[in-house]
Amino acid sequence: MPDKCSLSSDVVSRPITRRTLLAGAAGFSASAFLVPQAHASLTMPATMPLEDIDYAAARRRFRTHLLRKISAPEKSSPLGTPQNGVRVTYPGGPNGSIELVAWLSNYTPSKTLKPAVLFLHGGNATGDGHWALMKPYWEAGFVVLLPSFRGENGQKGNYSGFYDETSDALAAASYLENLPGIDQDRLFLAGHSNGGTLTLLASMTRKFRAAVPMSAGVNSWRYFNRYSDELCFDDGNPQEFIMRSSVCFGPSLKCPTLLLRGTEERPFDADHKLLMERVRSAGMQIDHKLLPGNHNGVVPGAVVESIRFFNQFA
Repeated sequence: MPDKCSLSSDVVSRPITRRTLLAGAAGFSASAFLVPQAHASLTMPATMPLEDIDYAAARRRFRTHLLRKISAPEKSSPLGTPQNGVRVTYPGGPNGSIELVAWLSNYTPSKTLKPAVLFLHGGNATGDGHWALMKPYWEAGFVVLLPSFRGENGQKGNYSGFYDETSDALAAASYLENLPGIDQDRLFLAGHSNGGTLTLLASMTRKFRAAVPMSAGVNSWRYFNRYSDELCFDDGNPQEFIMRSSVCFGPSLKCPTLLLRGTEERPFDADHKLLMERVRSAGMQIDHKLLPGNHNGVVPGAVVESIRFFNQFA
């Protein structure tokens, strides 16, 4: 069953109500279970553009133009303290002007530096179910940080549809790697659905040791054609879509990457194949793998698979 937050074009078979599972042990974002509505208002390019500038440099030059100032498009409760973790705050990006909540696994700093995983959740809100999925990471010896993003769970900031949220993800990475006892050379990145999309954009901006996007989207035209109610930026400017589409910046990927997806989701389509071709053309390692499950059900297995992948570099 596809997540509303995926940028893929999966077909959903039946609706599930908005308030399902957000606080449960398997609780992905509640809006992740809405049936997508197709929109034909946006014209998708026949061929995805390939930018000749590094994504990090492009971000330094570009500022998104928000026509609507909205919170994240999902209602949710304020964030407390997670079980087996601590509630921390980090200065959201790009200039640290927004204080945002993150959940950090319990650990004791020592002279032996620890590897760390920054995990970017799916959906447009943070819930206890997201945190429950992080347990295999800390059991495998990783310190894990699960950040929330601007406009989520009643927090400050405007939703931008992946762009400024990437700045938040990068700010959370800086926060995590500068914690005492963290090995900055073993900082890993993973994320599911919306978070998978952000994982690709963030790992095209700065170097992580390795990255695992799960059920990630790479083409923002596809997403906003289906969810035009979430359009908050100037959709008359194609660059707004390009800057939210990792497929347009394949050669910018800065770390070994494993794309994961569920067997019950749409298979890796032309957009994903094009991304991999463009990444490999620049000599960077990228691969993909299908795991049993649907869009949300695949995540526990994907977390385990990401640990196997990270351990190759840890």
